[in-house]
Amino acid sequence: METINVRINITTPTGRRLLREVEKHPKTAIVEYPLPEGISEQKTYTIEESYEECCKILSNHYKVDVSKLWKGMKL
Repeated sequence: METINVRINITTPTGRRLLREVEKHPKTAIVEYPLPEGISEQKTYTIEESYEECCKILSNHYKVDVSKLWKGMKL
């Protein structure tokens, strides 16, 4: 897939209309929003990193390997 980067000024009505139109096509166009300033300086975690950290905390608290319990459950 070939990609291009486009910058749209969304402070104007035309820019917001263009953005809404692009968002209507999620299979073709992916809209990435910049992180807010307060978050951009901080470390952010992926879902997998958060899950692993939660499993460590729960495993230490309950003295059981929680990740093995989750894998054994049927959802």
